[in-house]
Amino acid sequence: MNLPLSIGITSNPRTWPILDGRVKPDGIDLIPTRVHPSELFWRQLRFADFDVSEMSFSSLLMANARGDERWIGLPVFTTRKFYHAAILVRKKAGIASPADLKGKRVGVPEYQQTAALWARGVLQQEFGVEPRHMEFWMERGASHSHAGAVGFTPPPGVTIHTIPPEKSLGGMMLAGELDAALHYIVDHNLVDRSTADLWHHPDIAPLFPDPWAEGIRYYRKTGIFPINHSMVIKREIAGKHPWAVLNLVKAFDRANDLANRERSEHAEYHVATGLLPRDAGEALRVPIVRHGIRANRVTLDTAARYSHEQGLTPRVVKLEEVFAASAMEQ
Repeated sequence: MNLPLSIGITSNPRTWPILDGRVKPDGIDLIPTRVHPSELFWRQLRFADFDVSEMSFSSLLMANARGDERWIGLPVFTTRKFYHAAILVRKKAGIASPADLKGKRVGVPEYQQTAALWARGVLQQEFGVEPRHMEFWMERGASHSHAGAVGFTPPPGVTIHTIPPEKSLGGMMLAGELDAALHYIVDHNLVDRSTADLWHHPDIAPLFPDPWAEGIRYYRKTGIFPINHSMVIKREIAGKHPWAVLNLVKAFDRANDLANRERSEHAEYHVATGLLPRDAGEALRVPIVRHGIRANRVTLDTAARYSHEQGLTPRVVKLEEVFAASAMEQ
């Protein structure tokens, strides 16, 4: 008899094979729920709804540092993005470069979320803009936020206001009540409430005129493609069924291999007809997303360092404290 486990997971090409059942972990029957990460992480941190789930890496570090041992991390990392390159600004706010964010009112859905952790970390490391240089406004209130679920309080020297429930981050940007959005989410879930399309609004622009070029610059300089989610399993389940840890990791590895193969197959006709150059087809066969600690240690250690530097954790949390011991060599 297989072990039935509920799993909360987001939807992307690397998770589709798990969600649609094409890849099944040995000895486990997964009961999947597709959930937006904003809602998923709040539900997990507040109610521990799922046996296995994706989890905000920033929140996982914070929970671990605070002695919350409900979760054991699995080194599976399905989503990445250059978050600092996606910062949005009001065109009339006088922000022409990252340095101009100093003294500005900056909105963020959740101060502790990993996307914001990375954006602040890169702003400080690459451009000398520290969190204390900005005034933050957080959209999520205590009852429906990751911060409320873990008892987060603002680090010393950092100003964080809560956006009133009758307002939203997007609405305040358009009204001129905020100068920039460090991260921005529009999705119909139980946590987020912004609805305005800032990405195509004439009054809003990206901080970096060419966000793609900035992401490429950062990647070529550092070799880091920021990770924001990892997988977790309830500690009590891993204790009773330790074999489940590597069986789940192996399943996500197979799903990732399938996604890599399908990506190349989807591009074959474009390469064959010249719509994509031959070298583009070859580049698409290079795996960018790799699971495991070995392939991602620099990125994970950087996130842990940023967490401490930004006052989210009282010390630099070691990866050995976060992830299952059996998976550390993967």
